[in-house]
Amino acid sequence: MDSAVLVGELADKARKAARSLSTASGTERKAALEAIAQALEARSSEILAANEFDMIAARAEDMHPQMQDRLLLTDSRIAGMADGARQVAALPDPLGRTLKESTLPNGLHLRQTTVPFGVVGMVYEARPNVTVDAAVILLMSGNAALLRGSSTARNSNEILINVMKDALATTSIDPEVLQLIPSDDRSTVKALLTARGRVDLVIPRGSAQLIRMVVDEATVPTIETGAGVCHVFVDEFADVAKALPIVLNSKIHRPSVCNAAETLLVHKAIAPTFLPLALKALTDAGVALHGDSTVQKVAEKFGITSTPAIEENWSTEYGILEMNVAVVDSVDAAADHIAKYGTNHTEAIVTENQANADRFIALADCAAVMINASTRFTDGEQMGFGAEIGISNQKLHARGPMGLEAMTTATWIVTGNGQIRI
Repeated sequence: MDSAVLVGELADKARKAARSLSTASGTERKAALEAIAQALEARSSEILAANEFDMIAARAEDMHPQMQDRLLLTDSRIAGMADGARQVAALPDPLGRTLKESTLPNGLHLRQTTVPFGVVGMVYEARPNVTVDAAVILLMSGNAALLRGSSTARNSNEILINVMKDALATTSIDPEVLQLIPSDDRSTVKALLTARGRVDLVIPRGSAQLIRMVVDEATVPTIETGAGVCHVFVDEFADVAKALPIVLNSKIHRPSVCNAAETLLVHKAIAPTFLPLALKALTDAGVALHGDSTVQKVAEKFGITSTPAIEENWSTEYGILEMNVAVVDSVDAAADHIAKYGTNHTEAIVTENQANADRFIALADCAAVMINASTRFTDGEQMGFGAEIGISNQKLHARGPMGLEAMTTATWIVTGNGQIRI
């Protein structure tokens, strides 16, 4: 079947099924999420078996170990997905909230209230947990979901969708609100991106290349999520006892994700004492280092392996254990570097000087700023939103981790008593 026809049919099926969401109460939608959580736990062995087929193929194709980590499911990760569904269910209902309310002099009563977008498409890469995260957030916010994962996670995504649809079949929600778009043909991505009028919103989640392709080619409205070239700036007034663990956690905790740090910036005043410690700790953790000329000299002095950083390095989202390191003269110099090479995702400063922290915040044009904390905290679950559908770098509608509220729009309800306009 032609991809455009196929995607159109799936979108129409999802929109029809979404009527069961638009008429469902918050209690019913919460019950649906609990059913999904229970099903994920009960059928974890099936999910792991399907994921192993994907992992076998990934290993055979010599996929990078950090990319394999994105693809891998474990008992604890499945439990985490189930827990994420319950966290979302425990949040306040995002629908029907009154945003503004007033009565005009002519007696008309105005109320602006939150409503779903409708049919939301997701295009994402080899992270099967996104299948569940997106589904539960979209369901709880009243939206139908068209999910297009990558072919590398095909078996994992198929079992996860089947598990969730089987769970919905036991509730008041029509299981057809969840649709998995086949990933064996690249043309289905283009079909989703151009299904204007049948799909209300598309959200990409993955590499910078994927996000740019979606934004450039989509005729459906999009929310641009985050490529993550994130920085940690160690200020001259940093507490080294805090700085070193923050740098290490930001880079090595899970290097394949978008909130991992890719560049370390160190103030020249603290560099003589901090750089040797940081370079050695990062090297001992298996991080390959790319440094500016000052960093190269320090690395050579202490027998630490590093390579000269070239222009391309500074704007690279590695997703693996590689990191750039540079020495800067001031907060402003750090901000200038970030403005040139960053992606408006997450920037961190380590400092005990409040004025410097405030200046860094004012200069940092990004979705999240961390003060004396790891970049890894830019995350929906860590911030108390439950699961997240992505992290938005843009400035319209939603910015930062996108949870339930970001997946709603608004309607004006105008109530009269026979008024006519003259």
